[in-house]
Amino acid sequence: MSTPDTDQDRILIVEDEPKIARLVADYLQGSGFTSHHLDHGDAVMPWLEDCRERPELVLLDLMLPGTDGLTLCREIRQRWPEMAIIMLTARVEEVDRLLGLELGADDYICKPFSPREVVARAKAVLRRSRAATSPAATGSDLVLDEEGWQALADGHDLGLTAVEFQLLKVMMHSPGRIFTREQLMDHMYRDHRIVSERTVDSHVKKLRRKIADTWPEREVIRSVYGVGYKYQPEE
Repeated sequence: MSTPDTDQDRILIVEDEPKIARLVADYLQGSGFTSHHLDHGDAVMPWLEDCRERPELVLLDLMLPGTDGLTLCREIRQRWPEMAIIMLTARVEEVDRLLGLELGADDYICKPFSPREVVARAKAVLRRSRAATSPAATGSDLVLDEEGWQALADGHDLGLTAVEFQLLKVMMHSPGRIFTREQLMDHMYRDHRIVSERTVDSHVKKLRRKIADTWPEREVIRSVYGVGYKYQPEE
């Protein structure tokens, strides 16, 4: 596999079938990506923790030796919510597809697939991911400074708490996607503490109030009745 280059998007391929992994890697390289391949589920989290340049996208097979793809999807999404995930699988049942997306996958491709389709889906997912924090793409000037743990609205620091920042970060990285309260709790509290759904509602209410102090005319965090919340930037 090719060596990571900071000028290129990095993709981690987690696939236990060598021929498929090589084929996908070749097509990705031909499209300007760099990639790394892992063939065992137990190797994924340690590699991500230790690597100097983490990937922007993970192509994640569902059926793996060791830790399975759905478990890895959940763990990756909790640890690095900004990292895009596309699941690859031969299991085409609707319940598997819905479960994969429920756990935080950005897309889902069923085998057998064309490597060109994988490349196209990867490009689409990465475009959506970048749109989350791009003012030009979202039509707003709400920007996340992830290193400084600040959210800036028209250059004004919203003064978010760590939990509020994490909450906004998760939703902004998937604009338009509806998050249930349970999913948001998983991102807000990494220690898996037990909290009520009202706690999420309380944090969302405070976050909305802080955004409204700068943007009283805009509503970018919206409630979806009976489901949860989503970040929906104005067109």
